Amino acid sequence: MTSFVALLRAVNVGGTGKLPMSELKTMCEALGFDGVRTYIASGNVVFTSRKSESAVKKALESRLEAYAGKAIGVMVRTADEMQAVLKNNPFPKAPGSRTVAIFLNAKPPADTLAAVKGRKDEEIGLGAREIYVHYGDGIGQSKLVIPAAKVGTARNMNTIATLAKMASDL
Repeated sequence: MTSFVALLRAVNVGGTGKLPMSELKTMCEALGFDGVRTYIASGNVVFTSRKSESAVKKALESRLEAYAGKAIGVMVRTADEMQAVLKNNPFPKAPGSRTVAIFLNAKPPADTLAAVKGRKDEEIGLGAREIYVHYGDGIGQSKLVIPAAKVGTARNMNTIATLAKMASDL
């Protein structure tokens, strides 16, 4: 059994994509995932499964589309991959609440940094399938636009640390 973290894109953010976490838990259990636990109401779920990462992603996206009537992006990482996201954070001294990893399904494109617009004091780093951003003045003040991040979903380092521990504890 592998421990996974699934991160849903655009769920319960800004009044869009309403999905009660109890419903997400029920969906995951119906898909045969074990030890299912959700974390905060922004589409974070940890579980174990014998399925591959790609099979988990496909099953969850299919079930979510049937539920919502539209595609909902899902980024999936193993417990070890979530630990690696924490370990590889290029801004370890920055506050966890002001540093995010934007999870992608693939390696960030080669032109990711060149395509950035509206940069002020933000620091940006690239990971395996993540884009790291430290928002010096806070995310609420930022005008930063990262085109490659459009298809991803962001979580701050505090949330990532909690999800990594939850997944490792399964």
